[in-house]
Amino acid sequence: MTLARTHTDVLELGSAIVVGTDGSCVTNPGPTGWAYVADDGASACGGLLQGTNNIGELLAVENALRDFADRPLVIQADSSYTIGCSTTWASGWARNGWRNSKKEIVANVEIVQAIYALMQARRDSGAPVFFQKVKAHLTDLTVWPLNVAADALAGQASARAARGDVSEVRTTGLLSGTNG
Repeated sequence: MTLARTHTDVLELGSAIVVGTDGSCVTNPGPTGWAYVADDGASACGGLLQGTNNIGELLAVENALRDFADRPLVIQADSSYTIGCSTTWASGWARNGWRNSKKEIVANVEIVQAIYALMQARRDSGAPVFFQKVKAHLTDLTVWPLNVAADALAGQASARAARGDVSEVRTTGLLSGTNG
């Protein structure tokens, strides 16, 4: 099963990693940033010239799932919408032709479909994931330090996007094996 029942189910696996994710908008909608920060020191962030906070939140999760495809993950997110899209709602939307209960195309459908495909690949490879809801906009690094760091990076990425810079910045962690 892709989704783990608890974060401890995932953390008990030797190669597990915890990733804080966040999105940011200068104005909503407007220049958008996304970011993740992993507990091994890896991080990534990027931006869009135009988007929404929800798009930034979803892109952070999509990138974390892609960059740590074969690793058991605990994804910390402060967005109930993003967690719902990534876990509960996508399978129903897929069965309904990516339409919601109002028979309208799901918002942010391309990103949600990408997350769904990544989650299906995780299921097939046996790499579990647990989504952990965390409090938004904290500044206290002792509470949810990865989410606080992701929030800061996402804010920087949205500010860069407001200046026209939508480049991605990636750092390689000690254990991640991702390329920067």
